[in-house]
Amino acid sequence: MANAASGMAVHDDCKLRFLELKAKRTHRFIVFKIEEKQKQVIVEKIGEPTQNYEDFAASLPADECRYAVYDFDFVTAENCQKSRIFFIAWCPDTSRVRSKMIYASSKDRFKRELDGIQVELQATDPTEMDLDVIKSRAS
Repeated sequence: MANAASGMAVHDDCKLRFLELKAKRTHRFIVFKIEEKQKQVIVEKIGEPTQNYEDFAASLPADECRYAVYDFDFVTAENCQKSRIFFIAWCPDTSRVRSKMIYASSKDRFKRELDGIQVELQATDPTEMDLDVIKSRAS
């Protein structure tokens, strides 16, 4: 279960909550954090379906790394209602170097556990994941 590169396990709750977001759409977003002492990825925060992108962006700490999944609803040019599931690797420049290394080395394995990710984003500051970026990557 642990990743040989970083030794990080993925808590079952992470996969369960992601399935709820993907299949039942009971969450708008999920923020995950690496619990260094327990060497595992855990769910830190869950966003209600009524919450919006600003709520999601505000839930990410300004100076700590996180993984996040966001269910983005949008309307296409053909007026079709669509949804994209974004995986966001949030690693602000102000976070600790050790933290950035752990998140970077664990990302691919963690992402593989979440089957159904459609778009991936790396962000080091809020402008790299603002709503315009999300909209442009969704279509």
